[in-house]
Amino acid sequence: MRKKREKREVMQPKILVVDDEASHRQMLAAVLSAEGYEIESAEDGRTAIAEVEKRFYDLILMDIRMSGVGGIEALKKIKQISPGIPIIIMTAYASVSTAVDALKSGAYDYLTKPLDIEELKILVSKALRYRQLEQENIYLKERLNDRFDFTNIIGHSASMRQLFDTMGLVAPTEATVLIIGESGTGKELIAHAVHQNSPRRERPLITVNCAALPETLLESELFGHEKGAFTGAISRKQGRFQLAHQSSIFLDEIAEMTPATQAKILRVLQEREFEPVGGTQTFKVDTRIIAATNKNLENEIQEGRFREDLYYRLNVVSLEVPPLRQRREDIALLADFFLKRYAEKNRRLIKGLTPRAMDLLMRYEWPGNVRELENVVERAVIMARGEMVTPLELPQVLQDLESEVEPSLAGLTPGRSLKEVEKEMILRTLEETGGNRTQAAHLLGISRRTLQLKLKEYGVNPP
Repeated sequence: MRKKREKREVMQPKILVVDDEASHRQMLAAVLSAEGYEIESAEDGRTAIAEVEKRFYDLILMDIRMSGVGGIEALKKIKQISPGIPIIIMTAYASVSTAVDALKSGAYDYLTKPLDIEELKILVSKALRYRQLEQENIYLKERLNDRFDFTNIIGHSASMRQLFDTMGLVAPTEATVLIIGESGTGKELIAHAVHQNSPRRERPLITVNCAALPETLLESELFGHEKGAFTGAISRKQGRFQLAHQSSIFLDEIAEMTPATQAKILRVLQEREFEPVGGTQTFKVDTRIIAATNKNLENEIQEGRFREDLYYRLNVVSLEVPPLRQRREDIALLADFFLKRYAEKNRRLIKGLTPRAMDLLMRYEWPGNVRELENVVERAVIMARGEMVTPLELPQVLQDLESEVEPSLAGLTPGRSLKEVEKEMILRTLEETGGNRTQAAHLLGISRRTLQLKLKEYGVNPP
């Protein structure tokens, strides 16, 4: 009985009632509390927006006509913060246009005042049920997609879709996989995705960075060693291949191995056995090898730095990860993903990048690939002064790209008056900052008061 009571308390829906009439808020709170809902109240749209930014709600019941920020404006901003919250609009102005405007803006439904209490209860129950079914549907989709879940790898470009298709085919098999790609393209993510979608996923993926260790230590790391095998070997050590028994091992930067170590890897692939450094006992091992390199192994073979027989053993299935400059259509997706991650991590309310900032990201060549983009976005989130990331928060190398393009803001057309050019520049800058007037004034090099006077002159009303 205790467990059932705890579950009922946890699942109690939380509703936010927004109305500038105190008596109406109190009436709604009393009616809905009696139905078993947890009720919070807000006296206007601005307060409602602040509440949604701070805590989770299952449903919002909001008046359309309020002083300050009205219901439609608040609805639009709340949907930007938390798109999944059902919002029921209340209005005493029962016109078709008002209802259509509310529904177009994302409202779940609307009620007319004076409210029919039974209709209210039914609609609230229906909206909460819709919300519950929506969440259950998301959960079920996640469960169904769990086997082939590549969601940690962002990309909708043709080259990435082709990569996902190949991964889906090779992951459930026992085939050795060679991942090819430049540094920073996400080869380790690919390796983890292949392992997690394989029959060996119940055991952890064992990872070795072959470029990080000298030859003697790398061999010890891979195959283990016996006590006294070399200076400092004060006890017996188990190697990564033993740890990867009945699992997978990821050999990152495999081209950095010496020929001697390559020969031992070849033996593991061919015979499924190895000997620890300084030992004579042979160990049998059942492990799947996933290797990666940022080098052209065929060139390495020609230069005598990589064994040809090992290359053919590794290259049963190759997965080539395209560099970011070859899949520019994924840049916006990746930037948005990283922005949300680091905004949440650093507790910053950053909504996105301005069009100019995004344009610079799209035009840059990204020699460091996805890793470099992630670092740039993380820095921008930390340095951002307002709700939007502007070019000012991007590294100088990206800002310099603006000077490489003709300053064609359309305002520099011959024959236009200086006043027209000034107006267009100010309005475009305001648009770039997402309506943030303080930030726009900073970018324009004028005071906020001067900006306000200019906007008043142009007939732009204050927020």
